[in-house]
Amino acid sequence: MEPGTPIRCEMTKWGDRPHWEFDGVYLGADEHGEWLGFPQGTLNSRPGLQMVSEVDCVTLVPPGGWYAATFHAPGIWCDLYVDLATPGEWDGTVLRAVDLDLDVIRRSATPPTSTRSGPQNMDAGPGEVFVDDEDEFAEHQVAYGYPADVVARAQASCDAVLAAARAGLPPYDGTHQRWLAELTRLTS
Repeated sequence: MEPGTPIRCEMTKWGDRPHWEFDGVYLGADEHGEWLGFPQGTLNSRPGLQMVSEVDCVTLVPPGGWYAATFHAPGIWCDLYVDLATPGEWDGTVLRAVDLDLDVIRRSATPPTSTRSGPQNMDAGPGEVFVDDEDEFAEHQVAYGYPADVVARAQASCDAVLAAARAGLPPYDGTHQRWLAELTRLTS
């Protein structure tokens, strides 16, 4: 896929339940995986909720990885939001994955300019990395019948992402800045 190609992301919950859908642009790839861009003003919708992104963001989709890592430009309550999910699969220009509830989040080190708040159960301080929705993950394992191997892969991926993000290892070391600049270049 060429940089600048319009793409669509369609996330579901287990059992093909609808979840978030949004449009963006393909930015390119590096040693970490494929990078997707979502400019400020992107409409994100799911059943019962719509929101418009307040800042530019880029998402890393690692090959075969059980997550999608979204890096936000400054201005909102977090600068990193990693959705633990099944590996992303392309169908033409549509990327699909199943959201598996767990999220690894890094709070912004600087106060947000946005009035939108983060998770209600967030006790993390500025710059702190934490896991959210562990209760939802446990509940959905039973309610939706997640297979044992899916549970194990999601938890192992969550643990690995949490450790890497806390340690500031690539790609959680500022690697995303290059891709935010590419998003600006392509959408200006």
